[in-house]
Amino acid sequence: MEPTARESSAQTLSATAQSLINWDLAASTAARLVPAGPVLDQAAISEAVGSLRRLADVSVDHVHEITGLEAARDLRDSSVLVVDRASWAKANTQSFAVMLKPAMEKMLENRQGTLSPGAASVSGAITGSQLGAVLAFLASKVLGQYDPFAALAEGSTAPPAGRLLLVAPNIVAVERELNVTPEDFRLWVCLHEQTHRVQFAAAPWLRHHMLEQIDELSVHLLGNVDSLMERATAAARSLKDRTASGNTPGRGAILDLLQDPEEKAAISHLTAVMSLLEGHANVVMDAVDASIIPSVKTIRQRFNDRGKDRGVIEKFIRSLLGLDAKMRQYSDGARFVRAVVDAAGMEGFNRVWESADHLPTEPEIHDARLWLERMGL
Repeated sequence: MEPTARESSAQTLSATAQSLINWDLAASTAARLVPAGPVLDQAAISEAVGSLRRLADVSVDHVHEITGLEAARDLRDSSVLVVDRASWAKANTQSFAVMLKPAMEKMLENRQGTLSPGAASVSGAITGSQLGAVLAFLASKVLGQYDPFAALAEGSTAPPAGRLLLVAPNIVAVERELNVTPEDFRLWVCLHEQTHRVQFAAAPWLRHHMLEQIDELSVHLLGNVDSLMERATAAARSLKDRTASGNTPGRGAILDLLQDPEEKAAISHLTAVMSLLEGHANVVMDAVDASIIPSVKTIRQRFNDRGKDRGVIEKFIRSLLGLDAKMRQYSDGARFVRAVVDAAGMEGFNRVWESADHLPTEPEIHDARLWLERMGL
């Protein structure tokens, strides 16, 4: 059966939208540019992969005991993958495509066909190369990531709730850098990442809620595409000035592109949600003692101290991308979680997973009493 004119137009729009960023080029660029990881022979690689898989499984019981979330009893709707740097980058291009597709389609609709498929393809090649360079930098830094959107990617074979990625070369590199016991450090990392997996299992509505919020934010940002480069240039210039003075941007210069109240409200909500998720995972990591991870105190101290000797270029890139702001999300969110648990217990805190209405706002992240009062706790 031949598609109708309307269906054909929608298919063309979707194809053009997807070509605005050449995702395959982004993945291949990242794979080409990402720095080499630590040198390991085949036996060491097999040992690291096997160890991470085993400890990822072991950590779930600890997450269940600490959080009291029943979702931690059975996580069969998602999977755990031990990956290299290039595979992590490729996985993220797939998730970015899922997150940005609706916004890019809306942007093209608003432009009423002024962007031809050919022009979109050229633009996509440039953007894909740029994104690949960013992913190459990130791929050498990330220890692990829970991807709740993997199953929504075109042609995906991921389980319905997504997948957890553990980046083996980075974990090995950091444990060597810190000179800590590999078994202990790997379990410590797995506790954090498996907590994210449990969060989305405990709140099955969270994946679509975050997609809606990301879509809204992306529409605002891409909807202002005509002024995007001008705003990006101004943001980068202000970044240089603020970095020199020691006053780095609150969320990273890229997010300084957001200007109007709706944009700011959208990023405020996402900031609060990410602070909650990261802070909660950090609290779980910090809840273990020497009976579970014998060298946990040493790991915490050395891990928190790393980064003080980063070079100027890396500091600039981290600030531009908002990575230091992400670290603040860990601490801000952890303070919120601890304050709520101290006042209402873990059971009271776990009300946050019941619905989107129970998610804390950004002001509440910074003052847990506001959330406690709103929840009647």
